[in-house]
Amino acid sequence: MKLPWNKPRQDAAAVSVQLRETGSGAALGLPAAGRAGDRGEIALYRAIREAVPLVDAALLKIIRLAGGFRAACPDPGEEAALNDFLEAVPVGRGQYGVQVFLDAYLDSLLTCGRAVGEMVADREGGRLAALLCGDARDISFLEGASPLDTRLALRAPDGTLKPLPRQDLLLFTPYNPEPDAPYGVSLLRGLPFLADILMNIYRTVGRNWERVGNARIAVVCKPDPAEGGSAAERAAQIAGAWSAAMQNTPGGRVRDFVAVGDVDIRVIGADNQTLDSQVPVRQLVEQLIARTGIPPFMLGLNWSSTERMSSQQADLMTSELTALRRTVTPALTRVLRFWQTLEGRAPTARVAWEVINLQDEVEEARAALFRAQAEHLNKGV
Repeated sequence: MKLPWNKPRQDAAAVSVQLRETGSGAALGLPAAGRAGDRGEIALYRAIREAVPLVDAALLKIIRLAGGFRAACPDPGEEAALNDFLEAVPVGRGQYGVQVFLDAYLDSLLTCGRAVGEMVADREGGRLAALLCGDARDISFLEGASPLDTRLALRAPDGTLKPLPRQDLLLFTPYNPEPDAPYGVSLLRGLPFLADILMNIYRTVGRNWERVGNARIAVVCKPDPAEGGSAAERAAQIAGAWSAAMQNTPGGRVRDFVAVGDVDIRVIGADNQTLDSQVPVRQLVEQLIARTGIPPFMLGLNWSSTERMSSQQADLMTSELTALRRTVTPALTRVLRFWQTLEGRAPTARVAWEVINLQDEVEEARAALFRAQAEHLNKGV
């Protein structure tokens, strides 16, 4: 029996990979209506991650804490075969495994506000050959007569929008889409203003250390008119002696400076008081962390926090990660069921996420123990 998906097609050669740009590499524009986010805005978000290591560490923590998943199928043999495929599927750039694809997908989702991927099918063998994560900046929407009639498209070099030929092979996930932002919004939205102030503070601190950290010495000599010699000769003698004393210091030798007359030696800038940056920096960092939802202790910040407060913050973080998992679960489910379809099986697979951390299991087990003990005591009564 010949399966319907293995029938030869009458159209021309299909595009093997749709999301990779093969042209001159020029920046792709976006449609005037329903823009997918300005490329400069996404570049700004990436610049924030590079300039503020705390923000980059927070996003990486979220991606790592999201964890991995396995495929769950009614048939144990089919489930094992599907999980073996997920562990060895090519994801481009010489990397393998669906976890690598998921990490890149989540990174694009949180930074750009949306993520796009592609399922590359082997036309000859009728199997899923690879998973690729595309550049979300290059994707636009083409809307049809109804809101449900939308297609992903790329802008051609001549400026026209061309829909991608195989929409069924594309994966698209927006992050917290809004009515005026159907493409989703970045997790870093609202941070450019705060990051700019923080960078100004750090830049000012660096300049102050450049000016004051390497101390400049001012030597002022007030010669006595009764003494012989000109002021220029006296200044040259003091400058030479002072220079010799300073040059011997890096070598570990101590050389005293002796001068005759009224000589005043001061450190330039020592009288200036540098502004305290600890309070404003902490206020800005608190705003940045509040946006990411990461508890401060997970980023190495030793702020005052009790054990109970840390437990509550961990519970809140667990709920945030659960919501992030719900966002990407439909795209991952499409991958699992597309593999089943190409293999000639019923598309019944579902995503089974790993437990976020061991602490949750311990707390649930302790709560179950307390409930069992309470039921036992009630029966005894």
